[in-house]
Amino acid sequence: MEDIKEVKIHTKEWANPTPAGLVALAVACFCFFALLNGYIEKTALPIMACWLIGGFVIQIAVGLLDLKAGSSTGGNTFLFFCAFFMLATGLGMLFKYFYAPDIDARVDGYAWLALSMVVMLWTPAFFKPMGLLTIIVLTLDIALPIIALNDLGLLTGAVQDVLVAIAAYVLLGAGIIAIYLSSALVVNKAFGREVYPLFQKK
Repeated sequence: MEDIKEVKIHTKEWANPTPAGLVALAVACFCFFALLNGYIEKTALPIMACWLIGGFVIQIAVGLLDLKAGSSTGGNTFLFFCAFFMLATGLGMLFKYFYAPDIDARVDGYAWLALSMVVMLWTPAFFKPMGLLTIIVLTLDIALPIIALNDLGLLTGAVQDVLVAIAAYVLLGAGIIAIYLSSALVVNKAFGREVYPLFQKK
């Protein structure tokens, strides 16, 4: 009888796509920081929309690959981020810019309110392990409800100015942390050791 040799097909695993997703998040956070603080004019909305839609392309890939790798928390988070925070928001900005007089933009407030609740209720899933990603999620817990209330038209006067400024700077902080975390993941992986500390609970 002939020897039957088992042929094993080795497939190379995909690398961790999270750093690219974090870069997309950082770009969005920086853009919203500038928009909320009035550092850019409303005429910048179409260009900002392009950047957000670019982030959608990255984050949908990250979400699907995370889910394929068995990461339910990261995969699902990146999926709804890419769909709503990136694509829907980017397209919404285009509609607001070109059809502003005919649009009731308060619907954004209701959508952001739902998304804020989701992020807040999902936050405990990011407590293990505690690290920089946890801080990013906590910053979003602060910024997103403020954006939702502002879009609903419930913030006015000095209260609006203060809360919107808080949301802007919190998002800037989230963007900076996202840049650092993405850099740490890429550089540490390249060197096979911790070059940039992750400040993560072991």
